[in-house]
Amino acid sequence: MKTIAAIRTLAAIIMAVICCAGSAWAGSIGSAVEVRIVTDDGRVLPTYPVKSKRGLSKVYAEAVKGDHYRIEVRNNLDRRVGVVIAVDGRNIISGGKSWLKNHERMYILEPYGSGEFSGWRTNRNSINRFYFTDVPDSYASAFGDESAMGVIAVAAYPEKRRYEPPPMPQSEATPGFMRKGNNSADRAQAAPAPSSESRAKKLSKAEKSMESAGTGYGREEYSPSYNVTFEPEQRAAERVYVKYEWHSTLCKRGVVVCDTPHHRPPNRLWDHGGYAPPPPGR
Repeated sequence: MKTIAAIRTLAAIIMAVICCAGSAWAGSIGSAVEVRIVTDDGRVLPTYPVKSKRGLSKVYAEAVKGDHYRIEVRNNLDRRVGVVIAVDGRNIISGGKSWLKNHERMYILEPYGSGEFSGWRTNRNSINRFYFTDVPDSYASAFGDESAMGVIAVAAYPEKRRYEPPPMPQSEATPGFMRKGNNSADRAQAAPAPSSESRAKKLSKAEKSMESAGTGYGREEYSPSYNVTFEPEQRAAERVYVKYEWHSTLCKRGVVVCDTPHHRPPNRLWDHGGYAPPPPGR
């Protein structure tokens, strides 16, 4: 009987190890919190590391124009964290310019919990989806802000520890969401839609280079949320920066190795169509 019990114990340990190993996120960045960008068809954006040290990660990512995407964040800490998320430099809850500070509006993740963030929050129950697009069509560009174009940034602030934490209603202890900031510059209830005037200005920039990527203000979707009480620490435990670009731009910047077309020297009996070329200098 002892042998059978020992075998069962060993089997349980093996299963636990397999479960833990299987929980690792493919393509994620970060340690205290992990971040990855996933498209609606389930594809995780491939990333290319630029800088990585304790509490800070920077990567390039390859975006595909027109793809709708979501930002997935997993908390690896034993306490709640507030995550300030900025896309193209704009806070995804308020729509205002973000500096990733702890007084900005943020989403709250439970200990070892995770969340998916798919768009600009327009009210308690709705978002407008993220999708990859050209800079002139981006949400940030509509407000004349291209200062952080093409960057998805996440700053994770752990909750302050308390010796005697106050009792919390069960409804607020479940994985849920927004912590409203106190900064007067961040008191907008939701990310405002681009105005018609700003859209006109955006269209006037059509001649601008299309080499860089941005994030648009897409279709509306149902996405319920609620406010919770949360006091963040002063310093972020983790900051993750994802610079997303088109494949062709990554090639030009040397981030990825791309095939270059073979240059064929001109054929003197073929490429001029058989006619006499003009004299040199004419």
